Amino acid sequence: MITLPPDPNLTALRLELARLRSEHGWTYDELADRTGLARRTLIEIEQGRTIGSLKTWHAIAHAFGVPVDHLIARLCEGHETPAEPAT
Repeated sequence: MITLPPDPNLTALRLELARLRSEHGWTYDELADRTGLARRTLIEIEQGRTIGSLKTWHAIAHAFGVPVDHLIARLCEGHETPAEPAT
């Protein structure tokens, strides 16, 4: 039987964006300047209206000085992460 993965936790991802932005004390305009992304894009991501591309999350990670996997790992919050493949 095929076991499908659980849905990604997009809420945890956008909440991490909001937390990091708040922690740095940045407005949407400041984050937009630091990422090269549109202010509107950042607002829509943080409010859950869009998810953004991998390129978008890469820019966000660099702006905050965190590895992109720090952000992407939030997608697995609330469920078990996949097991390592057997070697």
